[in-house]
This record gives sequence, structure tokens and C-alpha cells, in this order.
Amino acid sequence: MRAAILSTGPDRRAGALEICHVPDPLVATGQCLLRVRACGVCRTDLHIVEGDLGPARPRLIPGHQIVGEVVGGAITDGLTRGMRVGVSWLGGTDGHCRYCRDDRENLCDAPTFTGFTVDGGFAEYAVARSDFVFPLPEGMDDLQAAPLLCAGIIGFRSLRVAGVEPGDRVGLFGFGASAHVTLPVLRSWGCEVFVSTRGAGHRRLAVALGAAWVGDDTRRPPVALDRAITFAPSGDVVVAALASLRKGGVVAINAIHLDRMPEFDYDRLLWGERQIRSVTNMTRADAREFLQVASAIGLRPSVTAFPLDRVTEALGAIKADAIEGAAVIIP
Repeated sequence: MRAAILSTGPDRRAGALEICHVPDPLVATGQCLLRVRACGVCRTDLHIVEGDLGPARPRLIPGHQIVGEVVGGAITDGLTRGMRVGVSWLGGTDGHCRYCRDDRENLCDAPTFTGFTVDGGFAEYAVARSDFVFPLPEGMDDLQAAPLLCAGIIGFRSLRVAGVEPGDRVGLFGFGASAHVTLPVLRSWGCEVFVSTRGAGHRRLAVALGAAWVGDDTRRPPVALDRAITFAPSGDVVVAALASLRKGGVVAINAIHLDRMPEFDYDRLLWGERQIRSVTNMTRADAREFLQVASAIGLRPSVTAFPLDRVTEALGAIKADAIEGAAVIIP
């Protein structure tokens, strides 16, 4: 099969993926074999390729927002051959650590991460644990389903972590793949949404999706926010979101990596029972609930498709904020 390979040795070129012919993946007990129909490109993929998260394996196929067709392996857990399913970032857990026993598998002590600790979906075929794949709603095409499988799920979890209630005033700081999927969910809950982001294209998309106010990344929303979610991997953005909160408000950081966390004025920004919370991974319950919500509200992400041999170009577009919505690889 053809696949995009990341080599993590000392001689590799930073940010480079090589398109190679490699053997089809071997299917272990409890796994299913998928023919990859589409795979979303996530900023986490960029962090992996550029080394921000550190090498997990010497050779790796990235990609963790997989839309695939079941073609073999363990056909269990309600799966059938030919079924269209999704795979996300959390590819497996140990099932017995204190967090798994406490229904917090997103914090598992020994997790498997798709496209990081195991090979992912920037390829023609992939394998996944059969109990960590999700049947996809009918009527949602492959391109639009792919960004839902991490950007959508983790954005949805961010709303829960931030404690968003219907009718809240919610700020979204940064407006890439995850934020643009999150905004329609907030609108369906009757929330007012305020977007601060760089890039005229991102601002136009936020307006089109129904944001109550849109400004650049240096402007503060015109009202005090009940909740805020940050999507940009910048500590400065976290501080800007915190400065926009009312007393008792919450900032949820939707990022697996931040450049740094700057010093800030406690008395002015955090005092008043404001809170900063981090968002870590997702659970299968998050995925199932979000996919039901996405289907119910007719969520259709804005996507730009790239063939597999242009995957490095897709990652570069994510880095430069040149994509309005999400990028998706079609192998």
C-alpha cells in the first residue's frame, strides 16, 4: 500500500513526510482492518511531524481522523464487513487503571494514540482496535465526517470541560478546524459566540457560521464572557481569553501543546474565582454523543481535500492558517 512515512531519526528533514510503498498492515487479535476513505489533518499531526511532541516511534504513519471501510479482522462489537466507521486520536486504553475504572479513560495511564504510538490513516489501509471505532451516521460524506473525529469530538469535550450551558456567552480564541465545528453546536444551544482569531478568511467563516462578534486575535470581545475555549497553541491566547471572562468564568485550553505560559496579573485576571482548565484527549462516550449531536443538527464542516502525495502541503497550510475549516487527505 502507499503511505506517508515520518522518520524520526537525527538525519530526517523537519516537517517532511515521504510517500512510500509499504506492506499492508498486519491485523492483531481484537483489531479490524480498514480501507481508508479519508483522513483529516489535525494540528496535532503538525506537532508530531515537527517534533513538538517528541518521537514515539522511529518510523510512523501519522493521521488520526480516519474514515474507513471495514474489510477484515475482528468483526465484533456490532461491526460488519463493509461498514463505514471512524477512528479518533484515542486508539485504546488499558481498561484497568484508576482512570479507566472511574469512567475517565481519556486520562488512562497506558493509552494508545492513533498516528502517534501506532500507525494512523495517512495511508491506503489502517488497523484499529475494534472496540475503539465508531459507526458513522448515514448522509454524512467521507470528507465532512473526517474532521469530526478529532477536531469535532475534542471541541465538544472542550464545551463540557468549560461547563457551557445553553444561552451562555462563549468566546472561541483561534478559529481553525476544531473551532469552526464547535461554533454550530454552540449556536444549536442558543449561545452567543464571540470569535477572536487572526486571518481574514477565518473571520469571514466565523461570520458565515453565525458568530455574534468577530475580531482579530488582539481584540477583546465587547462583553464579558461566561466561558472561553482557546484553540491556538499559544499561552498568550490563554491570557487574552482569561482577560475576557466575567467573575466565575472558565477558560478551557483545547491544545495538546502550548508554546509557553506567560506571566500574568493574578489580581486582575484570575482572582474572582475565574478558572483555567485543560482538555485532555477524549472518551468513547464523548465520540458517540458528539456524533449523535452532529447528525441531529446536520453539521457539515468546511473542508479542503488533498491527495496523499500532497500531505506535506496540507500540513503547511494548517501551520500557516491558510485553510478555512479543515484539511482532509484522500488516499
